[in-house]
Amino acid sequence: MTYYFGIDGGGSKTTCAVGDETSLLATVTVGPSNITRVGEAQARESLLEAARQGCAAAGIDARQVRRACVGAAGAGREEVAKVIRKIVAEVITGEIVVVGDMPIALEAAFGAGSGVIVIAGTGSFAYGRDPQGKTARAGGWGFAISDEGSAHWIGLRAVREALRTADKSTTMPVLLEQLMQIRRDGSFDEFVRAVNSNPDFATFFPAVVSTADAGDATARQVLIEAGRELADLAAIVAGKLFPNPESPIPLAMAGGVFRYAPLVRETFYNQVCSLLHSVALNTEIVEPVHGALQMARLGRR
Repeated sequence: MTYYFGIDGGGSKTTCAVGDETSLLATVTVGPSNITRVGEAQARESLLEAARQGCAAAGIDARQVRRACVGAAGAGREEVAKVIRKIVAEVITGEIVVVGDMPIALEAAFGAGSGVIVIAGTGSFAYGRDPQGKTARAGGWGFAISDEGSAHWIGLRAVREALRTADKSTTMPVLLEQLMQIRRDGSFDEFVRAVNSNPDFATFFPAVVSTADAGDATARQVLIEAGRELADLAAIVAGKLFPNPESPIPLAMAGGVFRYAPLVRETFYNQVCSLLHSVALNTEIVEPVHGALQMARLGRR
């Protein structure tokens, strides 16, 4: 029997899907493997653990894997792809294809077809393909200068807005209290020092969502702005690829921000409809790892 591996290496988690020619046999999730964010040592640990757990969960030997496709941020650069390929080769003896995170997301959403997908996880970007095969992207230029609407962006914006609210108030804002509990730094001053030392702002995302769900106006506004930012990315790519659409533009979503923040999804859809007028939105959250698995099966790069 021949088996295939698909791996989606992200900034918060790494997902591995194992399948044969037609069926999904197992899916496992381990720690982050984005080399740019977590470094080569952590990426190596996560990628190897994902491959080993994937084999164990599927009940197969790694030597039975014919081809693996790994999609990871930054892997469009050969120096990054080379490192990832070398790591995965410690477990997988078959062919190893390494691509960026954009192609596997597009494959998962549309196969060989056309459309626009917006990813909002730890980072964010929009990517699309037209019927003639032309591709375009927007966003995703890194957490320090881009990644609008991502979990990192939401966490950073929430801290800024919570501190601004605190400046105007005589009491501690609810959102700020929740963010401080995530960090567990103790005092307000310790929290301020910590968030100025470049922490992982994406870890604040769940607290922003729960606080927004409880009705906090500041948290809700941050999530609404995230939805609008993501819609803008979609509109930019759609404008490049479908300037005069004759039918609704296929649109898909992927990533934890869309999955866990209904307010972001709602705002995103409403804003996209106002910007593009004619879209066909897939309301299911796409799993890019399924695209990686399919690319492994087909030998696509």
